[in-house]
Amino acid sequence: MNIILKIQRYNPDTDKAPYFQEYTVEAGPNERLLDALMTVKRFQDGSLGFRKSCAHGVCGSDAMRINGNDGLACKTLIKELAENDGDMITVEPLSHLPVQRDLIVDQDQFFEKYREVKPFLINDEEVDGQERIQSREERMVFDDTTNCILCASCYSACPVLDENPNFLGPAAIAQAFRFNADSRDNGIDERLQILDTPDGVWSCDNHFKCTKACPRSILITKRINQTKKVIKDKRGE
Repeated sequence: MNIILKIQRYNPDTDKAPYFQEYTVEAGPNERLLDALMTVKRFQDGSLGFRKSCAHGVCGSDAMRINGNDGLACKTLIKELAENDGDMITVEPLSHLPVQRDLIVDQDQFFEKYREVKPFLINDEEVDGQERIQSREERMVFDDTTNCILCASCYSACPVLDENPNFLGPAAIAQAFRFNADSRDNGIDERLQILDTPDGVWSCDNHFKCTKACPRSILITKRINQTKKVIKDKRGE
């Protein structure tokens, strides 16, 4: 069937403001949105800009807003977006990040906030043997958060950032939880200095938009709330 891709375009070198451009593409219901975008890029308009790499939902590079929702173009099937010949699919860049060109955003701000929470194992103790052993039960406490591919879909979906652009964002807090909950890590006090602030966990209003947007099914909102509880427990509240 034929679908219409309504794509937000913007070239800062030539355009005063973003605008939409429509392309008619033949696509099967089981094809991916990424396939349709590649058809436009290859055969209709080589100037269209978007990121892609693995095309299998692992690298996270093709995150974008699709019919108003955030997700990966490589994991979104045409049949999830269009049912009839001539249906329109609206594609826009991620929110809350500066647009570099078309569907490509500047992720520097996203990664700066991510680095703030020290998303790595902190432990200077001597290792007994060659590695720090962890039980299956200890791992399962934070297992889902290890699946993060840093696509920034959750960051784009978060309505808190509309009002508070300084909010750390869901991805950073979820990864802080990942290491705070790790039985081998000793860096929780350092991370809580960043998390226990107005721009940290306390900005989250439990909209659950981040959890819904996550292509890896990470329980982001739950992990943020668990971090709030850890902070309250340390305060003795």
